[in-house]
Amino acid sequence: MLEDVPIHGSRLDASNKPPTHQRNLSLDFRHVTGASGPPAGCGHQRNRSLDSVLQRIPEDMTPTSPEGGPARFQGDIVRIAPRLALPPEIPAGSDDSGIHTPPDGNDEERPTPAAARSRESLDSGNPEDTDKPPDPPDTAVETPATVSAIDTANHKDFLLRLFESKLFDMSMAISYLFNSKEPGVQTYLANKLFSFPHEDVDFYLPQLATMYIELGEVAELLRPYLVYRCKQSADFSLRLAWLLTAFGGDVKRSRATKLRDSILAEEIRPAARRGHHRSQSDASALRLATPSGRHLGDLASGRAFDNGCLCGEQCSCGAPRLAPQTQFLTALTNIGRRLASVADKERRNGRLRAELATLDLNLPARVWLPLHKKPHCVLRIPPHAAAVLNSKDKAPYIMYVEVLETEGHEPLPPRLLPPAPPAPHSPPIRHTKSEENLVPEWPALSMYSAMDDVDNSDCWSHDDDELSTQYHTRAPAPDCVSQLSVLSVTSIQSTSSCGSRESMAVGAGEVRRRLADATAAAPPNTFKHDPADPSAVALKESWESKLARMRSSSPYGYLAGWRLLGCIVKVGDDLRQEMLAAQLLRRLQAVWDLERVPLTLRPYEIICLDKESGLIQPVLNSVSLHQIKKQSGKSLRAWLELEHGPGTSEGFLRAQRNFVHSAAAYALTSYLLQLKDRHNGNILLDSAGHIIHIDFGFIFSISPKNLGFESSPFKLTPEFVEVMDGENSDMFAYFKILILRGLIAARKHCDQILHLVDTMRMSGQLACLRSSSSVSNFRSRFHVGRTEPQLRQLVDRLVSDALNSLSTRLYDNYQYYTNGIL
Repeated sequence: MLEDVPIHGSRLDASNKPPTHQRNLSLDFRHVTGASGPPAGCGHQRNRSLDSVLQRIPEDMTPTSPEGGPARFQGDIVRIAPRLALPPEIPAGSDDSGIHTPPDGNDEERPTPAAARSRESLDSGNPEDTDKPPDPPDTAVETPATVSAIDTANHKDFLLRLFESKLFDMSMAISYLFNSKEPGVQTYLANKLFSFPHEDVDFYLPQLATMYIELGEVAELLRPYLVYRCKQSADFSLRLAWLLTAFGGDVKRSRATKLRDSILAEEIRPAARRGHHRSQSDASALRLATPSGRHLGDLASGRAFDNGCLCGEQCSCGAPRLAPQTQFLTALTNIGRRLASVADKERRNGRLRAELATLDLNLPARVWLPLHKKPHCVLRIPPHAAAVLNSKDKAPYIMYVEVLETEGHEPLPPRLLPPAPPAPHSPPIRHTKSEENLVPEWPALSMYSAMDDVDNSDCWSHDDDELSTQYHTRAPAPDCVSQLSVLSVTSIQSTSSCGSRESMAVGAGEVRRRLADATAAAPPNTFKHDPADPSAVALKESWESKLARMRSSSPYGYLAGWRLLGCIVKVGDDLRQEMLAAQLLRRLQAVWDLERVPLTLRPYEIICLDKESGLIQPVLNSVSLHQIKKQSGKSLRAWLELEHGPGTSEGFLRAQRNFVHSAAAYALTSYLLQLKDRHNGNILLDSAGHIIHIDFGFIFSISPKNLGFESSPFKLTPEFVEVMDGENSDMFAYFKILILRGLIAARKHCDQILHLVDTMRMSGQLACLRSSSSVSNFRSRFHVGRTEPQLRQLVDRLVSDALNSLSTRLYDNYQYYTNGIL
């Protein structure tokens, strides 16, 4: 803005010099615009035109709002950003107007002003300039009002240049929005949200929801953006509604409750796409011809997730847009609540498969898993692939969902299952071509299990092949009953007939035998079935093998957009703290990637549906240390050698390096966040050798049952050190170096991490942040004031304390005797 003004630094001759001090006319904005300069002989005068330019900066630099108008300030910006450095291209000022003029011939050489010296020291890195004496006062006396106006204008300039710079990101916007009390700054930043990418804003959605709930003046400014995003995306609408439910408290007509009710009641609906024009008569006819959606939530109807809309993405019939998705997730969480009442773990798995088989009768449907970012719809949930996870009091379960990635307007494939289960006297294979109805251990489908002795009605006939001609034909899968063709049964001779026609038939017992033969080849180092932990076998199978096996057995596997997604449904636990911990892990990983520190974390997605239920993204290709020790009976190093080869092989060395990178990352993360409940059931090992921590329900100031067993900085057992070749090895020294480098990088960007916690503490909803010292203690663990040699000594002490910790051994023994965790 000031760069366009020509600056002439030549001095005037003594003969032509005015008798008194005069302003350099070339620096006067009025001279640039054609106005005449000050008359000769006048005294010192203020450059009023510069003040007017500075006052116009907010109007010129403020981004436009989505409606097209400029986002103007409501008040003056007085607050200065902490640690704010001026961009190097901005010329520093010296006099009351902020412009430095060269000294005249008869004037004394004046020293550089304090502001300019500070600026020059930042640019040049020479701190000695700050020791110069202060400026002598000007001959003209300035009023306090004039100084205040100048400071306000300068502050506006500084903040606006920061807000408009390329370095200003969503992290800084959240920090200023939370800390600033100036209406002008808050208004500007609320409008600035429209210019950030959606994925950047979505990362901070918990913080935005908390500020909307707790800060009334900020809530009114955030509402236009939140409503705008809700009109653009159904997924964003539900995520915001779930966060408002989880953090909104119990006030019935609060600000958060009103917005949540407006979203769920679909008073805020996405606008029709541009170019979509439907006549009123067509829309009325469509509403009359469309089902009413009265079966929503009724799993026995077969249309529990069908809203009755035939418009697709460009809906104009007024059908519910969010209700099918909410009913789908409600059905999943209700299954978890019912499983908690079943004591025996084996019976839990049977009950889970029966419940999912009933739910699967209502699919495909236009519902989705919020854990997956790409647009998709759910095709099928194979019940036999689900398993209840190992938990003493709760019943979290993992399921695998077949989805079709779509842009939203493609039609769904036809249902391969009827909308309701058949009557007991109906032929089960003829009416339900699916392998789920042939598994004998499901209680709900046990009436169809004893079918080894088939009669004329219990057979697969050509009549059934005629029913399947309406579907897309493809090569038969080896273990898929629903796609079984005539070619697969010609080897079986049968004289039985179905109806009045001769047919080739195969009994359900033969189908089960073929299914068993197709899946008989077990991968190496597989786990055996454990009644105390039924999920171990499902988790040990590699994702690639599971993907290939389930696609070949799926009736929808031929679709190009077919995908397999995993999902853990957890009910009865507060996932809000885990969601915050997952945010912190993502931010730490981003910092280490930026600073090129080879530390590896595995953050996973967590969706809070309310205060006691949610969805968790499973960690693929991983098993817990407890499962490894129980199934193999080997130490951690022996297991890695069994999986990756001898200790000198390339495969083992690669896995060892991955182990060290991840172990150092989680050791430092455990120290910073004070992670508790670190037993071997909550520590995973993946197929590449990475250590992965899960279950962050106890962080900062809380511990399980407030026992306080775990006083160690982080968990480091002799088994871990054995994998690193011992305490005197190079890998163990490398382990400590990585922790030091990670701590130095984390404290460099600690402000980006701390404001995540500081904002969430405002709600008072998280037990881990209720202590008044939780945030200050978290800040102190970054050790900002220590030198690098002091940090090195600190890391050595932390590693030594963790390795020799008695509390770690006591807690592992406590978990073994109470929960059987090795």
